[in-house]
Amino acid sequence: MTKDLSDYEAGARFDGDYDTALADWQERLARIQIAHIVHRRRSVVLLEGWDAAGKGGIIQRLTAEWDPRHFRVWPIAAPSPDEKARHFLWRFWTRLPGISEIAVFDRSWYGRVLVERVDALATEAQWKRAYDEINEFEAQQKDDGTTIVKLFVHITQETQDDRLRKRVSHPWKRWKTGAADFHNRARRSAYLEAIEAMFRHTDTRWSPWHVIDGNNKKAARIAALTYIADRLEKAVPMTPPKADEVLVGLAKTELGIDISDG
Repeated sequence: MTKDLSDYEAGARFDGDYDTALADWQERLARIQIAHIVHRRRSVVLLEGWDAAGKGGIIQRLTAEWDPRHFRVWPIAAPSPDEKARHFLWRFWTRLPGISEIAVFDRSWYGRVLVERVDALATEAQWKRAYDEINEFEAQQKDDGTTIVKLFVHITQETQDDRLRKRVSHPWKRWKTGAADFHNRARRSAYLEAIEAMFRHTDTRWSPWHVIDGNNKKAARIAALTYIADRLEKAVPMTPPKADEVLVGLAKTELGIDISDG
């Protein structure tokens, strides 16, 4: 399906009390993670988007109330020599979540049809073949019980430039920006072409794309957390399991309370 990124450039401010809304969504997401744990489900949340679009800020708010024992954040950089020697999906197979886990990808396997396409790090035959390989890979995960939530965080060139100026001017933030950001900035038109093709070929019924207008950070964070929570809730039972009989007995004998109905 084709998506027009110009539809996601309004940059509207969040309408409401941001701190209250954020706390409410984080509480809801905490319950969703617990549901994954107790019902032994697994999910993947991946974020793609422009440099300085706010992916890291979304991930920080997404995971703020999660139990760190049951989720992993994978920041995806260039493949190592060992990874380059294998199929491009190999390094992602090794990072997929196990039972009761959620894996969050800060960039993902879509690098094959984005940066590797734009910078000619993959041949045309390789990146064209990758659309079907990715769709089949994601279908395999769904069929095996893994939910995949895909977000693309979009910002305009003006917003990106403003954020890059602020980053490089701040001594404690400039570490987040390097020559690669400016290299990618100069290839925006090529990236737009690659992004359009990515949506057209990989926005599937079993693993759809969702675009976030990232031009206002607070609104983008709430929009992202809302979509992620809605998608994950549909994939996991949101009812607590019955208390284990051993725990029921211990609670009664040691604490004097009856939790048999809880």
